[in-house]
Amino acid sequence: MQKHIAILGSTGSIGTQTLEVIEKHPDHFILEVLTAGNNAEELIAQSRKFIPNHVVIANKDKYSQVKNALADLPIKVYSGSESIAQVVQMDSIDMVLSALVGFSGLQPTLSAIEAGKDISLANKETLVVGGELIIRKAMENRVNIIPVDSEHSAIFQCLVGEDISTVEKIILTASGGPFLGYTKEKLETVTREQALNHPNWCMGDKVTIDSATLMNKGLEVIEAHWLFGLKPENIEVVIHPQSIIHSLVQFKDSSIKAQLGIPDMKLPIQYALGYPQRLKSDFKRFSFSDYPSLSFQEPDVNSFPNLALAYEAIRRGGNMPCILNAANEVVVKAFLEGKTSFIQMPDIIEKTMESTEFIDKPGLDDYINSDSDARKIAQNHVL
Repeated sequence: MQKHIAILGSTGSIGTQTLEVIEKHPDHFILEVLTAGNNAEELIAQSRKFIPNHVVIANKDKYSQVKNALADLPIKVYSGSESIAQVVQMDSIDMVLSALVGFSGLQPTLSAIEAGKDISLANKETLVVGGELIIRKAMENRVNIIPVDSEHSAIFQCLVGEDISTVEKIILTASGGPFLGYTKEKLETVTREQALNHPNWCMGDKVTIDSATLMNKGLEVIEAHWLFGLKPENIEVVIHPQSIIHSLVQFKDSSIKAQLGIPDMKLPIQYALGYPQRLKSDFKRFSFSDYPSLSFQEPDVNSFPNLALAYEAIRRGGNMPCILNAANEVVVKAFLEGKTSFIQMPDIIEKTMESTEFIDKPGLDDYINSDSDARKIAQNHVL
């Protein structure tokens, strides 16, 4: 049977690659919903090409532009973030791919879960911010959450058919980003353009900067904690510059399983959409002759302290990962706008974690308030 798919964040890097996957497999997927934040032009172009049944532009000021551009097509057009949270609950949707950036993904993903929709999760911040709430709701509604992040997809694939109680630890691999081997002193002068020049992956600006600071890996540690029910001490990070081994699972008998492949986000996207089927693809195949050696090293948390801050946040629990995420979103935006330096970002995040009120057992409203408070505090440190 064909799956009816809603894509939240269709104009971003993951969203556009998801459309490529869907286009390659018309017998397996039907596009039901497209949503975007501000990129009305791209949303219009996608809608005219794929003819979804429903389209949402979060920026209400651009509603008329999208509505008028699609007036000759049988597409229902809505606007506002609240419409995104509502449209994912439609009976016609089988799976929601959440590719929204940052905190904005939490409420629509939660709304889709409450409506019993399976989730292909590319928005790791949803679990970073509200992991306990999301996992509990997914269990209550018998919803599958299939990770799209390449590392978590790798772990998920390695665990198919395995008993989670036999896992000793998981090992998340990180490329090291464009500044692998840099000292703190050398990082003082790096530029926005250098930070956006990732050696292996083609991603959006925010994720690319997170990769350069190792915050992306820190957020993935928190995500893995919730996805696989493992303690922080059972989640290891190793630098693997070639990005061929996407992650590994070590079992209690000392055996290790790994998932390998050429760096291409379309592979985990296709796996998540098609699960439990493994669909055929024309993606480039890995050849050992192209990679005669694969290397590994420990992450340098002295030069890249964001990884250590993420471990601290998940160990403290409560709303601390939410605070960490909010502060990080503020500093990444500031760095991209030239308002803070690369090495100032972790300092601002740490100060925000120290200054924002800690809540041991937060609810949804607490997450929303903590996110708002942390953003204000972080912004004050930026200024």
